[in-house]
Amino acid sequence: MSLPKICAAELMTENPRTVRVDDPIGEAVDVLQTMDFRHVPVVDDQGELVGMLSDRDLRALQLPYSEDAAVVDRALRKARGPVSTIMSGNVVSASPDADVTELMELMLDNKIGALPVVDGEGALVGIVSYVDVFRGLLEEEE
Repeated sequence: MSLPKICAAELMTENPRTVRVDDPIGEAVDVLQTMDFRHVPVVDDQGELVGMLSDRDLRALQLPYSEDAAVVDRALRKARGPVSTIMSGNVVSASPDADVTELMELMLDNKIGALPVVDGEGALVGIVSYVDVFRGLLEEEE
């Protein structure tokens, strides 16, 4: 099966919402919930991509039911910590000219649902999710 020639630049959300590496995890949770995202790029003080935060990363923060105040206190303290403590580093990314086949292979090989898109200098220019890929392929079929 031959896939249409669609590139990341055609599928991506440009200038995506980001969180900073030192933002409290609670703020990142708000971004994911209010923006209805499942993935958000994490940037440093210079705005360079240093990680990704997904709803999967946040599962570790689920507040345990416990009668032990120390257990609950540890969980609450972790939730107030910086995004850097739970984000995924060593980010897999794509270039704006990466074709749809490359995007799908990167997502499948790395078991991820979204890819940040970076330009030749490594600056974040967009993000493309598996939903964007599906939508783009369906639009090409119509």
